[in-house]
Amino acid sequence: MPDKPQIQAILLTIVAGIADAVGYIVMGGVFTANMTGNTVLAGIAAAEGFYPLAAERLAPLLTFFLGAMLARLLLRLLHRPAVPLLLEAIVLAGVGFLPVGRETAVLIVAAAMGLQASAVTHFGGTAVSTVVVTSTLARVADATLDRFWPASARALPSVATPRLLALTWSGYFAGAVAGTMLLHLIVWPLLVPAAILLVVIGLSSQWTRP
Repeated sequence: MPDKPQIQAILLTIVAGIADAVGYIVMGGVFTANMTGNTVLAGIAAAEGFYPLAAERLAPLLTFFLGAMLARLLLRLLHRPAVPLLLEAIVLAGVGFLPVGRETAVLIVAAAMGLQASAVTHFGGTAVSTVVVTSTLARVADATLDRFWPASARALPSVATPRLLALTWSGYFAGAVAGTMLLHLIVWPLLVPAAILLVVIGLSSQWTRP
């Protein structure tokens, strides 16, 4: 059974998966957590001469960046990752009720994902991303090889266990599935990841960060 840090990591990847799926389907074909995907989509649009579309797909990178900076500032001032996560939950819960268009909603949710990306980066002493999984898959490969063929003491640095990395990828995938299904079940699907964040915060009452 996963321990508490692993559960926290899984829940956060579920949040990101839901946000990405909802953002992509409902908010105009733009990712809210996967900034690599947005960069590629913007590059394709620019290459095809659709410059306003390229700018639209690059815009979430700016608000994601600002959200990550805000999380870093809150961590410096308050030393508690739960604070930016609580702010993220409030943003996700409230964005659907704001009188804004889908383009603005994308930017707001991307900022929330930036908060999450910088709020917690280590789980039980292991660095794991909870908003993108490309690097996670590479680390799964690294950890799997290291498990079956242990490295010498002076070889490459160790990485997280394959189990934790695989669980976080699975959480992201499950979140994307859940986000798509939630669109057919409830009017405000982002209320669900907001609720999940409250669970994470409840589990993280002992978190502190210098």
